[in-house]
Amino acid sequence: MKVNLSIASRLHLVWIATVCGKLKTDFRYSNTLGWNTFPVPTLTDQNKADLTRCAEDILLAREHYFPATIAEMYDPNRMDSEFPLVREAHDRNDETLERIYIGRRFKNDTERLEKLFELYTKMTSQQAAPQKSSNRKPKGGK
Repeated sequence: MKVNLSIASRLHLVWIATVCGKLKTDFRYSNTLGWNTFPVPTLTDQNKADLTRCAEDILLAREHYFPATIAEMYDPNRMDSEFPLVREAHDRNDETLERIYIGRRFKNDTERLEKLFELYTKMTSQQAAPQKSSNRKPKGGK
């Protein structure tokens, strides 16, 4: 099965498909459900540099095919045969990102989701931790 990598990583697309869902074949993207909940591990300076390089490589690959449009370059029926540099740049981005998450490529989407939900659980449990109580006296105060 060919996967349209679009302009996002495979990891993010799996998350969006799961938490936001799809309408027919289109992702139903929600910033509050999809973007704001996407768990990202703490990035080192090297991680940031590696991901920046991947983003630059994607932009350079797209520029190589100018004046082709984004829609043309990301057409799943044409991407591999007509725009292989774009596919390769996205594959390198996916590999880099997945190595940041688990030190290797994920085996499948199930493994991706397991890791993402593990990180999401940690992220939300830290946010939901009880705050320190204040020194204020209760109403009616003694």
